[in-house]
Amino acid sequence: MRVPVELRALWLLTAGDDGAHGWACLPGNKALMTLDAVRALYRMKMDAQVFEDTFNSARPAEERITVWKATWIPLVALGPSDDSSGLYLDAATGYLGRWSRYNEDTGEERDTLVTYLEEMADMLESPGLAARDKPGLIGGTLVWLSSIDPAQEDRWQSLAD
Repeated sequence: MRVPVELRALWLLTAGDDGAHGWACLPGNKALMTLDAVRALYRMKMDAQVFEDTFNSARPAEERITVWKATWIPLVALGPSDDSSGLYLDAATGYLGRWSRYNEDTGEERDTLVTYLEEMADMLESPGLAARDKPGLIGGTLVWLSSIDPAQEDRWQSLAD
């Protein structure tokens, strides 16, 4: 599979986010996965699909289950050490999608990687206009308001101030 050029460029700039003080750098305090984490999760998901395909062969087409597609590249995890859910880049369409280990409703993510990163940059540049999430600092670390513990909200300082 060909890795899309925008993803290769991102990985050349930074090969993942190990987090700081339990928080990661992306909106929602999500983490850009390290290359090792991407490789491990991709293999695990593809193995799960191979297992599911043994049952899919006996199922009618409308009842077949897709766990993972070969063109899906895991990209963003719930946190630096939590890959229970996150975003993948569909190399076939160029759009981001969501996965969850718990089969929760993942909804539709219609951003491309470029629009996702541009929106994040806009939120950082003009935090007062941020719609999806609000960037701020706790102890000098970038922290997104939507995913902090309410007990820490008093420590959070908006970048808009």
